[in-house]
Amino acid sequence: MDIRSVLESYKRGELTADDAERMLRLDYLDSIGGDVIFDRARQLRKGIPEVVYAASKTPETVARIASSVDSLTIVSKAGKAHLDAVRAAVPDATILEDCGIAVVGRMPSPDRGRIGIVAAGTSDIPIATEAKVMAEAMGVECITAYDIGVAGMHRLVGPMRRMLEEDVDAIVAVAGMEGALPTVISSLSPVPVIGVPVSTGYGAGGDGVAALLSMLQSCSPGLTVVNIDNGIGAGATAALISVSGRRR
Repeated sequence: MDIRSVLESYKRGELTADDAERMLRLDYLDSIGGDVIFDRARQLRKGIPEVVYAASKTPETVARIASSVDSLTIVSKAGKAHLDAVRAAVPDATILEDCGIAVVGRMPSPDRGRIGIVAAGTSDIPIATEAKVMAEAMGVECITAYDIGVAGMHRLVGPMRRMLEEDVDAIVAVAGMEGALPTVISSLSPVPVIGVPVSTGYGAGGDGVAALLSMLQSCSPGLTVVNIDNGIGAGATAALISVSGRRR
C-alpha cells in the first residue's frame, strides 16, 4: 500500500486515524518474535516492498516472518526447506521454486511503468526472474527475452526492437560466463541498462567474478552494475527509474 492508498482508505473509513498515522510514519518498525525488526514503512517511503533474505536464516524463522506480515513481502534466495516452511505457514503464498522465491501478499497492477529484462542463457533465468518479481511487486510491467546471449548475436535484434518499440524506461541485462551481454545491450539502447553478473560458467566465471569485472570495465556509457546474482537489487533499481520517470 502506497501513501495515496493509505489516504484513500482513511477517507473511505477503512482505516482509523491512528492506523493511518502509524502506517505513514517513516520510523514504523515492528518486532516479530523478539529477534526480527520488520520495516513496515519501506514500501510507503521508497515504493519497494520488504524483502526477506532467506539464505542465512532458518526455515522456521523465514516462515515465522512470512506468517506475521500484513503487507506485500518477497522471500528471496530460499532453499527447498525455506519454501516448504513458507508454504505450510502461508498456504496462499506464491512459490517460485526454480528461483528460490516466495511472494506473500497481493501483487499490484502493472500500471506504474515498464522495463525490459533480458538473460544471456537459460542458466541465468532464475536471477532474471528475481528481477522480474521485484519490479512487478513495485507495479511495473516487465517485457522479457531469455537465451539471447552474445554466442548468437542475431538473437538480440528482435527482442531489442520490441522493447524499444514498447517504450521501456530501463533494461536489466543478466549474464554469466564472460558477462558481455549488458555492454552490447547498452551500446544499442537509449535507456539506462542495469547489468547483473551471474555465478554461472567455468573457473572464475563459475562464481561470477569474471562477469562482474567484465561489466565493471564496460566502455559503454549508461551501463551500471549490481553485485553478483543480485536480481532483487537490479529489479528494484530499474523499477524506480521507470516509476520516477513517468511521474514527470
